[in-house]
Amino acid sequence: MPVSGEVFATALAARPERPRRTDFQLVRVKSTWCRVKKGEALSDCEDEITLSEAKIGKCVSEDGISWTVEAPIYFCYKVVETYNILDPSNTTLLWGHLADPQQLELATSSKRKLRRFIVMDEVVDKLYGSQVRRYFEANNVQYEILALPTTEETKSMDLVLSILREVQAFSIDRRTEPIIAIGGGVCLDIVGLAASLYRRRTPYIRVPTTLLSYVDASVGAKNGVNFLQCKNKLGGYTPPMASFLDRAFIQSIPRRHISNGLGEILKMALMKHKGLFDLLKSHGKYLLDTKFQSYSDSTGRGDAALQTTRIAIETMLEELAPNLWEDDLDRLVDFGHLISPELEMRVLPSLMHGEAVTIDMAFMTYVAHARGLLSCEEKEQIIECMRGLELPVWHSACTWHLIQRALMERLKHGGGRPRMPLPTGLGVAEIFNDTSEETLKEAYQLWEGDCKVAEEPAEAEH
Repeated sequence: MPVSGEVFATALAARPERPRRTDFQLVRVKSTWCRVKKGEALSDCEDEITLSEAKIGKCVSEDGISWTVEAPIYFCYKVVETYNILDPSNTTLLWGHLADPQQLELATSSKRKLRRFIVMDEVVDKLYGSQVRRYFEANNVQYEILALPTTEETKSMDLVLSILREVQAFSIDRRTEPIIAIGGGVCLDIVGLAASLYRRRTPYIRVPTTLLSYVDASVGAKNGVNFLQCKNKLGGYTPPMASFLDRAFIQSIPRRHISNGLGEILKMALMKHKGLFDLLKSHGKYLLDTKFQSYSDSTGRGDAALQTTRIAIETMLEELAPNLWEDDLDRLVDFGHLISPELEMRVLPSLMHGEAVTIDMAFMTYVAHARGLLSCEEKEQIIECMRGLELPVWHSACTWHLIQRALMERLKHGGGRPRMPLPTGLGVAEIFNDTSEETLKEAYQLWEGDCKVAEEPAEAEH
């Protein structure tokens, strides 16, 4: 039946009006920001205006108006390899965080006295505190050092708040006086969270003193503390202005701590760098014996320390930089971190972080083998490399029940997808979402059969 023009017009009038969207770019003229419709010509005085990358969208409908803000967050931070950082003639600790030569010129020409607030692990303070104090005194810096027990057991908001109370008393400038954290990964995490909270973001600098923090905690953006017996449950993403890496600190840590750091290095080797895996396999004992203090010698082995740390850092940065805020949860760097948080917190303090990660990686190596991704020979090479690095490949607390619980927690907080990074060879990996419980159970039984008896005497030492 034909529709009359009058009926058609009535129907059009009754139909909801389509929302009208207008996009604006933002420009600052002198001191004032204002909107300009996208595509419109800007002021003739272009040298007096600043164009922002942020955008505002305005959508008008019969229900009202909505605005959409698109504001990119920009961070620039430096990871700097240096030597003898506590030598008063080395100015890295004073100015190394400044990326712009103009900033450096302005800072060094200022007549205002330099001020720095330093948070240091109390063990590090006993070892290096006197050198740190001499360094700042020799450079005429007003400073305060807060030495704290930064361990997994004390990694809490209480410690963050105690830092912030001291920061408030010292009264730092929120943009020009970065807080300096000197210690292991726990210290760097706690200080990073404190700095991100103080006046909504205060710059900070990381100086790692353990191998683990040197190649892991120091190079990313994350910070956090434990909460309700859950590892790093509270935290955020605020990179430091800079991380200053000096291998000299590593010579003072126990051999077990070197192994602990090698666990995180092995993670990157298994996920994406066969050459790094070969370095660890052939030079692991040498790195442990020399505590990464070696330099090139007649055998050429001395370069192994430098190569190992540089490759580990560069491969980590490759994975972190495009996904700094973890918008994408498919992350190769999560290898070894599916079960280990649950295991580490369950047996605290008997396992160190890198040890728990290695136990997780050992089990996942068997999962990869059970799936047909790794040959028996590749699986054995990985397990033998772990043992060569003096890392545990089994722990009695890592029961089938704990594994099930840890994976369920991961599933619950990971968007409902069982993301599982697995090696598909030596130095190559993919992320899988379809590993069955039968495969996991088969892998667990194989892992238990191969590793339990051999590992239990060594486990008792931990």
